[in-house]
Amino acid sequence: MKEMNLSVLKLKKPLVIFDLETTGTDLSKDRIVEIAMIKVHPDGTVEKKPEARGDAHRLLINPGVPIPLETSLIHGIYDADVEGRPTFKQFSKSMSEFLDGCDLGGYNSNRFDVPFLAEEFLRNGVDFDLEGRNLIDVQNIFHLMEQRTLRAAYRFYCGKELEGAHEALPDTEATLEVLLAQLEKYPDTTVQVSDEDTIGPVPTEMDELHVFCQRQRFADLAGRFVLDDADEVLFNFGQHKGKMVKDILRSNPGYFGWMMGADFPEYTKKVLRRVHEEMNG
Repeated sequence: MKEMNLSVLKLKKPLVIFDLETTGTDLSKDRIVEIAMIKVHPDGTVEKKPEARGDAHRLLINPGVPIPLETSLIHGIYDADVEGRPTFKQFSKSMSEFLDGCDLGGYNSNRFDVPFLAEEFLRNGVDFDLEGRNLIDVQNIFHLMEQRTLRAAYRFYCGKELEGAHEALPDTEATLEVLLAQLEKYPDTTVQVSDEDTIGPVPTEMDELHVFCQRQRFADLAGRFVLDDADEVLFNFGQHKGKMVKDILRSNPGYFGWMMGADFPEYTKKVLRRVHEEMNG
């Protein structure tokens, strides 16, 4: 982790930024399978749990229940990974002490991580209280300060305030004005998105603009599959992300049946079925 300017944090007590991986999103039945925490003290000292990145250091937790495969495909933690690992109950005392007297922060933490953590503590007999703690949600700051609403776009691109928002015609008129302003603003603009890649300028021809608007070339409507430059269908989730669907179905024929029987959207299954049929002639 590169050096950060921690002095911008005006702390009266330690702040713990943390993140959880879980078996799902249901507070009542799902459980934590991994946690990471960084504690920043008012004097600028930092404690991290785990102390380093990498599989050997991860704080994995045995949830006591099976991890659904569809969840494992997202975070990469499988039942075998947590077998023999400590349970949350075994972690709870040291974790509670680490968090004692601290404010809490995370990304979408007010809606997800904090409720999950509190639920696990209470479920395991630890009286974890949020009273007196400040809760800092980085996602909320992002959404509040860098809004992506039509009103914000209209103000940014057109220099006007949107009247009659959420009435269909004013919204539609404003959307057209924003589009025209975008095409006028970015005829020669490129943006560096990585060391090697740029995007832009924004094209004005509709076929090219269509491609530009697809942040990825999705093969299905839910974004589970994407297309590569040769129009081959690739996985866009889980452990097989970036791999050709055909290759995985050849090496693991049972994967087709699992996906067709799992809770994926029907259009995703339609694309998978098409790839499967093309493979089998």
